[in-house]
Amino acid sequence: MRELNELTDVADPAWPELLAMVDACPTPVAVAPADLGESRRGLLQLQITARSMLGGIVLNSGGLVFDDGWVRVYGGGSGRDGALPSLAQVNGFPEVADPAWQAPGLVVGHDVLGGVFALNGIDPAAEGKPGEPGQIVYFAPDSLEWEALGVGHSTWIQWLLSGDVEGFYSRLRWDGWREEASAAGFSQGITVFPYLWTKEAHEDLGATTRRAVPMREVLGMAADFARQFGPADPGFLGAV
Repeated sequence: MRELNELTDVADPAWPELLAMVDACPTPVAVAPADLGESRRGLLQLQITARSMLGGIVLNSGGLVFDDGWVRVYGGGSGRDGALPSLAQVNGFPEVADPAWQAPGLVVGHDVLGGVFALNGIDPAAEGKPGEPGQIVYFAPDSLEWEALGVGHSTWIQWLLSGDVEGFYSRLRWDGWREEASAAGFSQGITVFPYLWTKEAHEDLGATTRRAVPMREVLGMAADFARQFGPADPGFLGAV
């Protein structure tokens, strides 16, 4: 395994470019402060350098928060109760870097409705996911299945920072969504009833009732429903 300095002391780190994109982003985005211990733990286990967008986010930030909490992208975590968890925490990394340990599927972000962004491993089909190795896939709470986004992590981050999130979520937003997303804590998601995957919610999302609950509850219900009514067991959705 490479030592920490081999991962951090690199030419052309991604972080300055990412900060410039954050400054130019047309929609609200916040950079959470990093917890140094969690940043180092994440980077050592991932064995990626700060030259990559993923490595830069893990090393230099607690994560990125888009649209007042609607989308949370994990990085080094913020080290406080109720704050944004780290990528290492969400994916259950070992406390000490272990080259033999394999993530059950690298979850890199969640949205407030329990949508999951994950980075494909070397054999997506074996994990029940579409797309190619190294690409981002999305578990959609309104269909209970994984969707291939067809891009890698860096392009996904660039897309989020381009401000084009609104179109992606147009079918999943209602009047007042921003206020509800902002009021939910980073350990919470919003549960919707009738459930997002039902005909009633598809036809009139504005008529649903919603409340903030622990994100683990939102993810747990989605996984249960996917196993019962969806195409397949979605597998690991992150530990929040």
